[in-house]
Amino acid sequence: MQMHEWIHHHAGRHPARLAIRFPGRDSSYAALAQSIDRCAAALAAAGVRRGSCVAYLGLNSPEEIALLFACARVGAIFLPLNWRLAAPEHRQILSDCPPSLLFVESQFVEHAEALRAPLGPDAAVAIGEPAPGWTGWNAFLSRTAAHGATPAAIHDAGECDPDPHAALLVCYTSGSTGKPKGVVLTQDAIAWNALNSAAMHELTEDDRVLTTLPLFHVGGLNNQTTPALQTGCTVVLHPKFEVEATFDAIERERITLTVLVPAQLEAMLAHPRWNGADLSSLRMITTGSMIVPERLIRAVHARGVPLVQVYGATETCPIAACQQAQDAFRKAGSAGRAAAHCELRIVGDDDREVAQGATGEILVRGPNLMSGYWNAPQATAAVLVDGWFHTGDMGHLDAEGFLYVDGRRKEMIISGGENIYPAEIENVLTESPDIAEASVVGWPDRRWGEIAVAVVAPRAGRRLDETAVLGLLEGRIARFKHPKRVLFVDALPKTALGKVRREEVRRLVAGTPAGG
Repeated sequence: MQMHEWIHHHAGRHPARLAIRFPGRDSSYAALAQSIDRCAAALAAAGVRRGSCVAYLGLNSPEEIALLFACARVGAIFLPLNWRLAAPEHRQILSDCPPSLLFVESQFVEHAEALRAPLGPDAAVAIGEPAPGWTGWNAFLSRTAAHGATPAAIHDAGECDPDPHAALLVCYTSGSTGKPKGVVLTQDAIAWNALNSAAMHELTEDDRVLTTLPLFHVGGLNNQTTPALQTGCTVVLHPKFEVEATFDAIERERITLTVLVPAQLEAMLAHPRWNGADLSSLRMITTGSMIVPERLIRAVHARGVPLVQVYGATETCPIAACQQAQDAFRKAGSAGRAAAHCELRIVGDDDREVAQGATGEILVRGPNLMSGYWNAPQATAAVLVDGWFHTGDMGHLDAEGFLYVDGRRKEMIISGGENIYPAEIENVLTESPDIAEASVVGWPDRRWGEIAVAVVAPRAGRRLDETAVLGLLEGRIARFKHPKRVLFVDALPKTALGKVRREEVRRLVAGTPAGG
């Protein structure tokens, strides 16, 4: 079943069922199906064909979802852009994967003026308030009648039956360690990922899923949103994450499932409503990151809500390993077992599996993997070997096959011949009520080869010095793992999803003299 057929299937069975609730407007499955049909017809009328690229710049919106499914119908490629990026970064992405059409929410039109110049006068569409010189959304949709590109005409032309193995979604990595790479995901990959999510969350049509993560990231798009639409759930979609709106939605909409990354959980826990909020409708909260601090896990579990972890990457669509609700309490800190349609291996430098409990690189195999990086065959060949994706993450499996992530291979610090994983140190430091966040990076050292340096952001109103920070590690981890320097900052540099940009942390360390 093609992706657009998911929506039509549910529209046929339950046309009035609520598909998307968005501030100020609701869409039933029947209305969403109609919107996808109309959008697909307009894309065809604009000359979009199989293999064409359609880019979107804006906050989460029903239009973004309709465009994704419409691209699936006509066989086009959907390219969601991170709205937090600067114009030069957007230009770099669009020059790498040039779109036939660029859709921009009205609040980003001024930013995007320079981006549309190479595309032609009719290739840029503004969504929302009319923008001088731009085609409006309604005008774009009205092209269908003039060009005869009705859904029936698309069907007759065979455009509704694209190759499920062809590219559908291209998501660019943050590029924090170099030039961003476009991860290519097919309809098949998204469908198999949805099955992984359905098994993980035990999805049913009665679930009400809250999406606050940005849809330009697979975490927001594919952890629960596309799986929910495959299953026939209701998606409560927010333009972006806001703490009060999240609490309101959970309570008023009786949300059963949501994804909140650690940075969002931190904001929720710090809010006065956390202890008294009605969370009784939640079956679980899903979270994902390299390492989820144990104090966050304990805080959510103290409210009686299972906090289930998922492990993966943009390249895995993203679900590669996951917990289920029944394992959340007894396996706190684990990323779970291999997802329903995935396999995991832990290998050493010789590419052979390591002993149980030993740390090695995490490899993933499954039908949800990317087909490769856009226009980057060498980079693809480096990470996709014999069907296995080499994640670059280090982890180990326990006796029950549960995965524990130890850190990034490239982030591992070798000091005096000993391996140090930054995440282990960071997890201990962030348990302190005086520390808001911490990042540990390696730094060249003449004697040890490398040393660990901790960059720490104290909580507001708290005072810390190096001695106090290092004292937190005493008796908790081996002395050789202790940082040799501690640098204090107001806040750590982060990506759109709250992940620390380690290259920028290293630049902070480089700009601070030893002892500074």
